[in-house]
Amino acid sequence: MRNRIKALKNRLSANKDSKALASNFGYLMIMQITGYIFPLLTIPYLARVIGVEGFGKIAFAAAVIVWFQTITDWGFSYTATRDIARNRGNLEKVSEIFSNVLWAKILLALISFIILFILTEYIPYLKENQTLLFITFMLVPAKILFADWFFQAIEKMKFITIFDLISKLIFTLCIFIFVQEKSDFILQPLFLSLGSILVGIVSFYLILFKWKVKIIAPKSKEVVETIKNSKDVFINNIVPNFYNSFSSVLLGFLGGSIANGLLDAGSKFANIAQQFINILSRVFFPFLSRKSNNHSIYAKINILITMISAILLIILAPFIIKIFFTAEFYDAILVLQIIAFSLIFQTLISTYGLNYMIIHGFEKSLRNITIACSMIGFVVSFPLIYFYNFLGAAILITGTRVLLGLSIMFKAKAIQRSILAK
Repeated sequence: MRNRIKALKNRLSANKDSKALASNFGYLMIMQITGYIFPLLTIPYLARVIGVEGFGKIAFAAAVIVWFQTITDWGFSYTATRDIARNRGNLEKVSEIFSNVLWAKILLALISFIILFILTEYIPYLKENQTLLFITFMLVPAKILFADWFFQAIEKMKFITIFDLISKLIFTLCIFIFVQEKSDFILQPLFLSLGSILVGIVSFYLILFKWKVKIIAPKSKEVVETIKNSKDVFINNIVPNFYNSFSSVLLGFLGGSIANGLLDAGSKFANIAQQFINILSRVFFPFLSRKSNNHSIYAKINILITMISAILLIILAPFIIKIFFTAEFYDAILVLQIIAFSLIFQTLISTYGLNYMIIHGFEKSLRNITIACSMIGFVVSFPLIYFYNFLGAAILITGTRVLLGLSIMFKAKAIQRSILAK
């Protein structure tokens, strides 16, 4: 009788987990679909109005600000998600984790803005784009407010999906209404930032009043300890910028806005595909934090979906670029095909790095692999971009992801074997 009761509890638990996974997958899918359907509607319009140069300026600013977004996030999207997922039944502990992460992010955001201000004052090319960079930087405080990692941890994404949808709808309408000439390109990041802040305010309200999370006054020792505990994940997150977003920054200095526009146009659809694939990673992360023995099933699904997506993008690249962009963007076809190939290895990074090594406490090993591979990419970036321009940047991103993805997978497999051997 006792065994039957235990078996029944296990089935109910498994059914509950399945429902939670399906629900969060559905709402994340809606959020991601709307996040990219609306931009797909605006891409042809923006390509015609602001042109490849405007695209390049927006891409350059985004590549610079992503460094500060990574600094502000500091890896909390994974470590805090993991910690809250494991303690979500304890409101006092959840409030403590959330508060420490909030104050840590605010501190890091202030430091980031000071650094950005100094750089834009003393580097001429950044000074020319100072207004654009400051507007794009608004995404940093927006991301602090929009604590999607909290909703991911408690596996309740539906409460913010609708507000995210509304903000994206308003943002899209503003593009068509207000962007009328090339000089209006600066309005694109402005509307994006304002929409993100709106969603952030709503999500923050829900956290405080629906889930009763209390904001505890900052204690310097605990905030510093929170930052210190996530440093390995932070290093793992920021180091890839030395070959990824740095390629756009370096290309901006060496090749100009047009080259950056071509790289951005070619990368955009590969990044859209990657974001859809990342839905699986985000949905399974809190689940795998509690039940890591299901990793092999998740890995097979994620890798299979990615391979299909990559093959389709490579085949359809000429049609995609010609449908969504004007003739001045056609050189981006090869960029899309090169970057699409890298999706397979980017998925290996998330599948075996973020969703295995971090969950099992091997942040330092992951950090060391990421540093080594990213530094190789950083060194190679200078000759590749100098001699091959935007194609060199695409080759750099893909080549480094291949090296990083395979290295992480082999290391994770070795860890799996050692665990099973015990």
